[in-house]
Amino acid sequence: MTQSELAKAVGVSRQTINAIEKGKFSPSLETAFRLAKVFSCSIEEIFEWEG
Repeated sequence: MTQSELAKAVGVSRQTINAIEKGKFSPSLETAFRLAKVFSCSIEEIFEWEG
């Protein structure tokens, strides 16, 4: 899946997907849920909190 395809499925820009992948941007909770839905997994399987 390309960044553009993922962005379209989630409803964000390709640049947003790129920034998330590089760790330069933390998505909103809504976007995180949408990403998890696209990949059929939990948010915790995609993101890790470094508190």
